[in-house]
Amino acid sequence: DEVLIQLPAWRPGRYELGNFAKNVQKWAAFDGKGNPLKFQKISKDSWKIQTKDVSELHIKYNYYGAEINAGSTFLDGTQLYMNPVNCCIYIPERINEQCVLELHLPADYIVACGAPGSPSKKKGINSFILKDFHELADSPFIASNSLKQTKFVSDGIEFNLWFQGECTPDWAKLTSDFMKFINEQLLMMKAFPCETYHFLFQILPYKTFHGVEHVTSTVIALGPGYNLMKDSLYEDLLGVSSHELFHVWNIKTIRPIEMQPYDYTKENYSKLGYICEGITTYYGDYLLYRSGVFNEGQYLQTFAERLQKHFDNFGRFNLSVADSSFDTWLDGYMPGAPNRKTNIYDEGNLLAFVTDMFIRKNSHNKHSLDDVMRYLYTEFALKNKGYSDSDYKEIVTHFANTSFDEIFNNYINGINDYKPLLQDAMNYIGCELIFTSSHKFHEHGLGIKVQEVNGVCRVSSVYPDSIADKGGITINDELLIVNNMHIKPEGLGTTFGEWCNYFVHKDAITPMILIIATNGITKQIELQPSPNSYYKIVEIKKQIAANELQKINFETWSKNKF
Repeated sequence: DEVLIQLPAWRPGRYELGNFAKNVQKWAAFDGKGNPLKFQKISKDSWKIQTKDVSELHIKYNYYGAEINAGSTFLDGTQLYMNPVNCCIYIPERINEQCVLELHLPADYIVACGAPGSPSKKKGINSFILKDFHELADSPFIASNSLKQTKFVSDGIEFNLWFQGECTPDWAKLTSDFMKFINEQLLMMKAFPCETYHFLFQILPYKTFHGVEHVTSTVIALGPGYNLMKDSLYEDLLGVSSHELFHVWNIKTIRPIEMQPYDYTKENYSKLGYICEGITTYYGDYLLYRSGVFNEGQYLQTFAERLQKHFDNFGRFNLSVADSSFDTWLDGYMPGAPNRKTNIYDEGNLLAFVTDMFIRKNSHNKHSLDDVMRYLYTEFALKNKGYSDSDYKEIVTHFANTSFDEIFNNYINGINDYKPLLQDAMNYIGCELIFTSSHKFHEHGLGIKVQEVNGVCRVSSVYPDSIADKGGITINDELLIVNNMHIKPEGLGTTFGEWCNYFVHKDAITPMILIIATNGITKQIELQPSPNSYYKIVEIKKQIAANELQKINFETWSKNKF
């Protein structure tokens, strides 16, 4: 006599509540004859409908789609872009039943979608048949008359590149680069869970960077479109595309036990984000290098940027990457309280590299993290089993043929300093980390980083126990004056940095007298320059005196000459 209707509260790939029901308008239920049915909303995103003597149930509602990113739903005069997990409802006890998605579109629209099989089009209706709600939720699409497309085949699998938005793709370059990293991923994993895969690119007129993974597709939002094929944005395109493709195995099929299957109604807590996102981040970059898409300089620079984020984040001493993974549902996608947590992408990436070197070193290069991922795929994903942290530890131990306890307990689940671990891992392949003082005096001499926020220069980070920290400067303080010089933001607060550099070069012992505003209240702070060096720049360099074994290790790992 009652039917429970549920709208997802979150979307896989974003481990926080999305609360999509906030976009629902004019929700109503009817029987097969159009008679309205009584219903009651029983939670923020579920409804209970009275269905006594009702054989056919119809639900109608509007969904407001005005946001465009890689995981949203959007409608305007040029396209219908939908992530069904945002806006499609389901009956919980029937979640595993077949679904049909019908789209009533303009006659000249085509549909880019990873849903299995081609959509049948009859009388202006595009129809997809999905095996269950999980497949529907995992099948985003773009419908438009302005889509651009190319496709190619790799190892018998068809790959499609779709572009929506103003841009001029270089199809030959895209195809060449994509085939290289795709071939390398397929070679590594030995099998792929689908016959056709789609890269759906939303190209926007402003700066943006976002990707979301699915089994048969990915949606990637990038911009600005006029820079698409230029150096930095094109590297971003390659990086996020490689990352999202590797997710087909790692998280979409190889999945933590807590998410097998997904529960769309609430948080799906897991401590394994360092695997799901960290290992994916590692392979997303590394396989671009291993496949020859990235050269050595591009890869080491990308790796160094992730190292920089790690060493600039003092939350690494307060919360482990495993516990930070659990807390993504709390504040994982925002800065949050200063120095509270780590980042599952960056710290997870570093630990993946360390684990790879750990296995290679202890197995004398017979095994690597590649073997761990293949094992998780064949013994867990293909058997529809979720894995646990103890499973992961045991698999790494098996391929390394030695205990993984120290890294697992003290670094993955602990807050030990990664630096010695990273230096040791780098040393195995003849590389080392080089630390030098930041060239910006306010970073290395005072202990603060700044950025422009809404036209003012604000403190974005404070080095713990630095003279700035002890002097009372806090994050979000507005910097107004330094030594009587008014600060006018240019770029990322450059006038503040330039004046600091000027005064310290003029007289190394001159104090910095700052006028700052904290919560609208101004105050003067005097900071005496410190001989200490706070913020440092980290680089990866090859060792000049690397021996032959280290060079062999590097070449075995990278498939590139030392």
